[in-house]
Amino acid sequence: MLSRESRALLWELKVTSHNPSERDTKSAENWDSGATQVMDGDDIRRAVTRIAHEIVEKNHGVTDVALIGVRSRGAPLAERLAKLLKQIEGSTVPVGKLDIGLYRDDFAANPAARPALSPTSIPFNVDSKHVILVDDVLFTGRTVRAAISALLDLGRPASIQLAVLLDRGHRELPIRPDYVGKNLPTARNEHVQLHLLEDDGEDRVTIRKPV
Repeated sequence: MLSRESRALLWELKVTSHNPSERDTKSAENWDSGATQVMDGDDIRRAVTRIAHEIVEKNHGVTDVALIGVRSRGAPLAERLAKLLKQIEGSTVPVGKLDIGLYRDDFAANPAARPALSPTSIPFNVDSKHVILVDDVLFTGRTVRAAISALLDLGRPASIQLAVLLDRGHRELPIRPDYVGKNLPTARNEHVQLHLLEDDGEDRVTIRKPV
């Protein structure tokens, strides 16, 4: 197990390689080229807006609230939520980005396959904050488990909440989101892909079936 100091040093590496999430565990050639769109840009906008209002309601405002997006696509979603919270409450909510590469448990058998790290950037003290972890797709819960472990190495938040755009089920750990944009029933072997304007030039969600 790496020490906190070792992890902190590795987090400072400025690498830009994509850090796969739970849904990125198979190569593209193993999937059917046909995809079914289940959300468009308007659907995503409405879902994120609803989450923002639910955050305000649950926390009685945004005092001491902070957003931390789990890389990669949780990060732009956190930025969108921060803009909406500013519009709703008139207050700026701090935003950070968290890479969980050092905490993932799916490379234990093959450490050489572990992806390169992306930079973690959390420009505020998490102590005593109501931290909302933001991710794109909640699946087995292992990404969230890793994110919580990483966050607790940075300090002691007053609480940790979870916001996800999509909850596709099939949990392997007892993890439940506080805010969900859309519950999306899926088969376990289906591939859910979120496209965001910031990374992909468009907003949409698709489902692919394996070949």
